[in-house]
Amino acid sequence: MKSKVEEVLRAAVESLCKSRGAEKPGGLTYDLQPPKDSRHGDLSTNISFRLSKILRLKPAEIAQTIVAYIEDLGEDSPVEESRIAGGGFINFRLRTTDLGALLQNIHKAGPAYGCSDYGKGKKVVVEFVSANPTGPLTIAHGRQAAVGDALCRILKATGHEVYPEYYLNDAGRQMSLLARSVWARYNELLGIAVPFPEDGYKGDYIREIARTIIEKEKKDSLLKDPEDKAVEYCGQYAVKAMMAWIESDLAKMRVRFDNYFSEKTLYAKGAVEHALDVLRQKGYLFESEGALWFRSTDFGDDKDRVVKKSTGEYTYLAPDIAYHLSKYERGYNMMVNFWGPDHHGYIPRLKAACQALGYPPEAIHIGIVQLTTLYREGQPVRMSTRAGEFVTLRELYEEAGVDATRFFFTMRRQESPLDFDLDLAKEQSQENPVYYLQYAHARIASLLKFADEKVTPEADLALLSSQEEIELIRCLSQFPDMLIAASRLLEPYRLADYLRQVAACFHKFYSFHRIVNEDKELTKARLLLSEATRIVLRNGLELLGISQPESM
Repeated sequence: MKSKVEEVLRAAVESLCKSRGAEKPGGLTYDLQPPKDSRHGDLSTNISFRLSKILRLKPAEIAQTIVAYIEDLGEDSPVEESRIAGGGFINFRLRTTDLGALLQNIHKAGPAYGCSDYGKGKKVVVEFVSANPTGPLTIAHGRQAAVGDALCRILKATGHEVYPEYYLNDAGRQMSLLARSVWARYNELLGIAVPFPEDGYKGDYIREIARTIIEKEKKDSLLKDPEDKAVEYCGQYAVKAMMAWIESDLAKMRVRFDNYFSEKTLYAKGAVEHALDVLRQKGYLFESEGALWFRSTDFGDDKDRVVKKSTGEYTYLAPDIAYHLSKYERGYNMMVNFWGPDHHGYIPRLKAACQALGYPPEAIHIGIVQLTTLYREGQPVRMSTRAGEFVTLRELYEEAGVDATRFFFTMRRQESPLDFDLDLAKEQSQENPVYYLQYAHARIASLLKFADEKVTPEADLALLSSQEEIELIRCLSQFPDMLIAASRLLEPYRLADYLRQVAACFHKFYSFHRIVNEDKELTKARLLLSEATRIVLRNGLELLGISQPESM
């Protein structure tokens, strides 16, 4: 549908340029998207504003010329009505005959409806969650998991070659704190007083790991080893235990990774020094006060950054540079990172490093997934990870269910803080947004199962003429373009928001009209419309990683 309008706009621009003796502008970009308010039309464009400077005409004049061109096409135009708004925006209402044919296309495409080759040629690595293996996943990690996984699914549906990756921070100070925390609890359980490390991990899970070492592995034999060896063992055992827990949670949440990339391997393979050598050869490293610095200000950072301290230790930035260099060396031409809000200030220096390595700024996209506040009975649940006082992701999805957990995490723009109403997530009513969607899918599935008439693409779709029917068809027509927009902007919430619109349109249609009625031809048409709605809901829910029940 959108492609037909784009063809008409191209022709209109050519005609306008020709009439003014101007060449058609090359590389013209403009928006052609569904308006926020569907009452304004099916599609809206800002093309007049983009042409204004080129043609030295007011946007309103350009809009009037384009609208006149489209109206002159008559029945050959896919546009039924064009209206100018806001001094030059053009809103389009598509022909209902084309909308009717859309239902046949949806029926034929089935699970493939909405898919496109928009991202063809893009090999994308999406890094998300990447929680330190120092504790169980929290609800903050859970939101990153749901958002990242949904984006991977959407990118695949729009033709990208996608590789989800988890960066395992298994080196550095936090690993040392984890090891010493377990060692202290190990001694405590054996009746030996050992000072607990300052800033150590105090959650009950640390004591359970130590207890498992005693009961299933080493008993008290670690006491006979040199302390550094015993602490090292505790750390290695704890990382394995935590990663098993983390991977189990991710699997339950239907989140899949192609690769768990270990930070340790960067040091073992000399990748950190290799990355610094690349920057050194390009002239972006310098020494000052005994430390090695990266000249990140050359790329817009507010100050230069230390990559190697005067003590010889690497800073956090050094292995991160090596890790991102490895992504390029592995053949990815697009990188997406989802980070927590505590990393916001880290973005400019890493982007600077990627540019210094020789890669274009548009090749890396770093999104911040804001924190989630959990509410129970209207009150926020207080949490502190370091003090061991927090709600784990496992506790959340076991109480609210995986479907509700995933949907709530993705239903708001990821850059915005999220209030997660646990009571609403568990409610089986149409106030619960995921229940509302699944109920629409189940209602249609039940309707199609028990209807005497079977769905057929040969139905007389001209019979679908009511406002509710046309509104629903128009909503279904937006699915492919919406997925492309979600893919282009890296915003999975757009899909969640769109599916709520689809469900609302269907419930309205269902309330106003009897789908199965005495008119067999009208029944066939409405069944085809219902099936098309089910296909869109099913495909969309699958992309969000949410089940599509046949009955509820």
